[in-house]
Amino acid sequence: MSLRAAAMKQAPVLNEREKQRMLQHLQRTSYSARNRCMLQLSWLAGMRVGEVAALDIGDVLGADGAIRAEIQLRADQTKGDQARTVLVNSQLRAELDRYVKTFNVRLDPKRPLIASKTGKRFSANGLCQRFLQLYDDAGLDKVTSHSGRRTFITALAHKGVNVRVLAALAGHRNIATTQRYIELNDHVLREAVELV
Repeated sequence: MSLRAAAMKQAPVLNEREKQRMLQHLQRTSYSARNRCMLQLSWLAGMRVGEVAALDIGDVLGADGAIRAEIQLRADQTKGDQARTVLVNSQLRAELDRYVKTFNVRLDPKRPLIASKTGKRFSANGLCQRFLQLYDDAGLDKVTSHSGRRTFITALAHKGVNVRVLAALAGHRNIATTQRYIELNDHVLREAVELV
């Protein structure tokens, strides 16, 4: 199977224009701060939708009230039941801080970070459906909840980050899995040959 054929079966990677379109759309949605935060966890940290759904406030907020630089995911919060560390860059820390400040309830560390309108934790499937609805409403009908993760990995790959580093950031045990996430296109290929 060609690289293009394999890529067509995967969730599409978002470009900057599409991400900006989505962020503008989110400003007009109910629970916009929550929706923006859950998407940014996907786009800026490459988290799986199930991992986002499993997050508690205490996973991102330290006892001192500061946003953690690392999110320690327990085995029961991840795919494959293997604990992993998610590094939080400065942009995502700012997003999380802005989001947590919107809470008008006591910050219980065991409370879900991303909650439904009733305050309950989303299931992984329920949050996946929420992602799909938000993308569809923004006119990005082929984009899925997995697109953010692919966007994160592809963006770093195009910036020259080593595939072993990408695999560690994604929580993949096998670099072949990570390589399948990276989108190739004519622009990237043309840039690559100009490096010779």
